[in-house]
Amino acid sequence: MERENMVKSVSRALDIITLVSLKKSGLGVTEIAKQIDINKSSVYRILSTLVQYGYIEQDKETSRYKLGYKFLEISSKLLESIDLRSEASPFLQELESKTNEVIHLVVYDQGEVVYIEKLEGNETLRMHSKVGKRAPMHCTSVGKAILAHLPVSAVLEILERKGLPMHTDKTIVDKDEFMQELIRVKQKGYALDLEENEYGITCIAVPILDHNGKAIAAASISGPTMRMNEERLAQLQNEMLHVGKQISARLGHDNKISY
Repeated sequence: MERENMVKSVSRALDIITLVSLKKSGLGVTEIAKQIDINKSSVYRILSTLVQYGYIEQDKETSRYKLGYKFLEISSKLLESIDLRSEASPFLQELESKTNEVIHLVVYDQGEVVYIEKLEGNETLRMHSKVGKRAPMHCTSVGKAILAHLPVSAVLEILERKGLPMHTDKTIVDKDEFMQELIRVKQKGYALDLEENEYGITCIAVPILDHNGKAIAAASISGPTMRMNEERLAQLQNEMLHVGKQISARLGHDNKISY
């Protein structure tokens, strides 16, 4: 019976925390008691305990209760402990299984992308990419997906430093044209590499956003252009957008915020 009461108290405490979190200006004891249908003395006892441990704090001027900074401390530790590769792995494996194509996961670093995961798929495809290798951003779908979500000043700084070197005759080498391309990528939510980095290879990529909405990585599907035709790319768009949002959610991104 005592254990049952303890579990009930924990349940009520969690209900109170959830309720308080929904009200930016905080809630009073009476309001909380009415909304979760328990007496005020019980609410006050639970609140007092939560205040003691830092999970709830009371505004001295209004006497209303708000979330405490303990949650910020815990959430920052959670975010620090998140491993991008392990969080993304099940989604990338599912993508590989569905498409049988090469799947990449990259991170942004100093004006370039770095491959941190590569799933080979079941189809034969020779590519230059490998885990640990760096690649330019302007001619890869993963690079463009990330650049489209960086501040314009940061993009211009990268272009100034790295330039727009031609990798194939399909590489965008004009700065104004490239900036327009990034606008389109941001609007669509995905980026394409139409043989811009390697002849015969077409890729589609989506950005991966962290809890601050910052593009820190990207995931892509790569395949031979003869298979990755316009019709196939159209079929893959929603799949990729969904995967990008799922991985981003695992990193704390609020998917209510559109890309």
